[in-house]
Amino acid sequence: MAEKTPQTTEISYLPPSAPPTNHGHTVAAWFTMIGIIVGAVVAGVAVAIAAVWMFWVGMGVVALALVGGLVLRNMGYGQPKAAQS
Repeated sequence: MAEKTPQTTEISYLPPSAPPTNHGHTVAAWFTMIGIIVGAVVAGVAVAIAAVWMFWVGMGVVALALVGGLVLRNMGYGQPKAAQS
């Protein structure tokens, strides 16, 4: 007969859980990501049809989306900044 070995229980030391956040589900995040996606699609179509001007229009849309997202975040429509202690 095989000998049974005593079963040991492993203790897990988990870090404290992070405070709940909204994971970027904010007006600023949605505006920025939708603007980037639209600009990237325009630029991608421009590459496919070889329209240089249209590519730069798409890149301009991306740049405007980034600036608009920063403005919205600074207006309070973005992720709240964590309090530093």
